[in-house]
Amino acid sequence: MEKEILLNIPAEHLENIFGQFDHNVKIIENGLEVSLVNRGDSVKIMGEESSVEAAKNIVNELLHLSKRGNQITEQNVRYAMSLKENLGDHPMVKMDEDLICHTVSGKPVKPKTMGQKKYVDAIRNKMIVFGMGPAGTGKTYLAMAMAITAFQAGEVSRIILTRPAIEAGEKLGFLPGDLQSKVDPYLRPLYDALYQIMGAESFQRNMEKGLIEVAPLAYMRGRTLDNAFIILDEAQNTTPAQMKMFLTRIGFGSKAVITGDATQKDLAPGTVSGLDVALKVLAKVEDIGICTLTGNDVVRHPLVQKIVNAYEIYEKNQHKGRKK
Repeated sequence: MEKEILLNIPAEHLENIFGQFDHNVKIIENGLEVSLVNRGDSVKIMGEESSVEAAKNIVNELLHLSKRGNQITEQNVRYAMSLKENLGDHPMVKMDEDLICHTVSGKPVKPKTMGQKKYVDAIRNKMIVFGMGPAGTGKTYLAMAMAITAFQAGEVSRIILTRPAIEAGEKLGFLPGDLQSKVDPYLRPLYDALYQIMGAESFQRNMEKGLIEVAPLAYMRGRTLDNAFIILDEAQNTTPAQMKMFLTRIGFGSKAVITGDATQKDLAPGTVSGLDVALKVLAKVEDIGICTLTGNDVVRHPLVQKIVNAYEIYEKNQHKGRKK
């Protein structure tokens, strides 16, 4: 049944919600098969009754975000559409209220999806958290923001960031320099996030004091890490022995976040991933949080989300084919 409603929207928020060249509105119109028409200080929504109600909920959610001073992005619109039937208690506004920190340029760092919100809450409440998910879901970046926030608030005395350097002694042997120079390319994404959130000068100053450490996983052996925020990135590339070694380094007053993407292993064929084993072994251990982010939590360009979803479908079909 066709329906038509009029929503009152202050003129100062209309342009933000509609987007440049009405880009945001076109996404809603195409996705829900409705028409949205600007009528001065209001928006007229026309279409099937259920679709009109969904569009009204989405526009209202975007209006609440706009009133909080946010620039409405395509990601906001597409995520609101994915939640169109669950927008009653304004979940996107609640996420927007959860400010983790600001980058050095003043940009606020907040969870942007329900999955990211659960992940951030788990990091706050658990001693050890596993964050799994595809590229672009903010696993490492949010963990880094939480680590820097805890460090600046004096909750921990240092930050330790680590990644496994696959075959560092052999496959990287042709690279010039010492071992640190050879493994730096593996650690570059961690440096990039630190520079963005903390600023290069602050990072360098704290690194020189030994308060921030970025090192390959092999450097963790034999140490006990007390009163530290530790992030193990790319954990799918650890062996079971490396993962056990890492988890048993964690000391008093410490917090650890282990991030990984089970679909992007760089291990030798036939090698078992330490991340896969740890998730099975530790599934029922208290004080350990396990968060799985999906394609719906991708906050990069919308094309990245489509790529992730396409690969998920392909891999499921491959798995079904192998079973048959």
